[in-house]
Amino acid sequence: MIYQFLDFELDTGIQELRKAGAPTAIEPQVFDLLLYLIENRERLVSHDHLIENVWHGRIVADATIASRIRAVRKVVGDTGAEQAIIQTVARRGFRFVSPVSAPSAEVGSDPQTGLTSSDHYPEPADKPSIAVLPFANMSGDPEQEYFADGIAEDVITALSRFSSLFVIARSSSFTYKGQAVDIARVGRELGVGYVVEGSVRKAGNRVRITAQLIDAVSGNHLWGDRFEGALDDVFDLQDQITEQIVVEVEPGVGASERERARRKSPGSLDAWDLLQRGLSHFYRFNKTDRAKAVRYFREAIALDPEFALAYARLSFTLSSSVFWGYVEDRAEVIASARVAAERAVSLDMNEPLAHFTLGRSHVMAGEFELGIGEKKAAIAINPNFARGHFGLGWAYHYGAGQAEQALPHFDTTLRLSPRDHTRWATFLNKGLALRNLGRHDEAIAYCRQACQFPDTPFGPQLILASALADAGRMDEAKAAFGKAIQLEPALSISFYRSINPGAHEIYLESLLDSLRKVGLPD
Repeated sequence: MIYQFLDFELDTGIQELRKAGAPTAIEPQVFDLLLYLIENRERLVSHDHLIENVWHGRIVADATIASRIRAVRKVVGDTGAEQAIIQTVARRGFRFVSPVSAPSAEVGSDPQTGLTSSDHYPEPADKPSIAVLPFANMSGDPEQEYFADGIAEDVITALSRFSSLFVIARSSSFTYKGQAVDIARVGRELGVGYVVEGSVRKAGNRVRITAQLIDAVSGNHLWGDRFEGALDDVFDLQDQITEQIVVEVEPGVGASERERARRKSPGSLDAWDLLQRGLSHFYRFNKTDRAKAVRYFREAIALDPEFALAYARLSFTLSSSVFWGYVEDRAEVIASARVAAERAVSLDMNEPLAHFTLGRSHVMAGEFELGIGEKKAAIAINPNFARGHFGLGWAYHYGAGQAEQALPHFDTTLRLSPRDHTRWATFLNKGLALRNLGRHDEAIAYCRQACQFPDTPFGPQLILASALADAGRMDEAKAAFGKAIQLEPALSISFYRSINPGAHEIYLESLLDSLRKVGLPD
């Protein structure tokens, strides 16, 4: 599509702005902002609209938006005084007011998109890309149209908070509203690898919503589910459904991307593929795979030194390798993890995992308040970030010794991450917090759940042994301790202290006293 105004042409196919036929330099975000204003020229665009559709839900200051508006005006020759092209309405928003013409579809082109065989489809994003189509209203009640649209819009906003995803703006994905769409075609036209579609059906005071995640290239259905509830509190129901969809979609995309990277030949790997390969090893809890994960993350950084997420993943892997005793020079690895975390935050203040990893580094250094602050920053950026909630609970318990305050954050993690194969860590930490509160039966139950997951390291069995010992169930405690020793023969009091830097001293010593009872040597 080519939009024409004054002596400018905005070519969406090749992402180019031309003045009198000659290409004009324009930053990518400025181009996106200009395009969004043009596409929505029939209405006033608020700051919230811009944050949702141009900044994809990320937290930005009003001054940042004003700066970008000035950049748009500068590139098209407008000024804040003249406002001949972009009008500012005080405290309400902006509107593109210059006359615009868009050529109609050419003969032989697609009548819905105007694309011809010579047009260029959007270039694939450098990370997983996803479009959420408008949900179909199956109720036969036009009044429910707003509800169906609201669900899809909320899912777009929530997914946009994941900086690891490239999410198509509502203004583009909603152009398919009311159409019978071909998913492969949608993928080509929007340049995405994944599509979410769904439907809404209302009957009496009940509503049923279906949603599914589809691989736009293969057509495979990666995930699908159905949600039902009462309409008494329609907005609360809407929020619940959105949360559940997002909880399923983001991990589903991640798993699919890791599988794609695994199938690629080494010579064709780029930074994103290297990150995905690293993650496939990160989720295996042994020394060899963790070392491979570190190698892949470092290779990704070497290929793209501005890749904030790769630095965050590197930091996370290094610090967790300390906790599980996978490294020899712990002080050096802890320092490297902190440097990587600080670099991640400096490159992208809106990357939740960057704040998560920096918070972990602070806690490991005994800087509990700074650590808790960074964990809270991660959650503020993305309230659906399950690992962020886990990290905040961990910081309260592990570092600050506030077990009671940690428990609701572990509960939130389990709610946001109901199918994550690493949720054993949440069960384990909640069990340990309950053990430190003297709630032995509950602690044992959660530790047992952690032990049921395959291929976990020694931690679940070791903490289960301590909880059983505290409850006076020594035979069971020694059996669990025996399994922990099988997984990590080097276990001892000194070893455990060395792999828990920054741990709350009272909680740590209480735990070690319990473990001495089952045979943990000094």
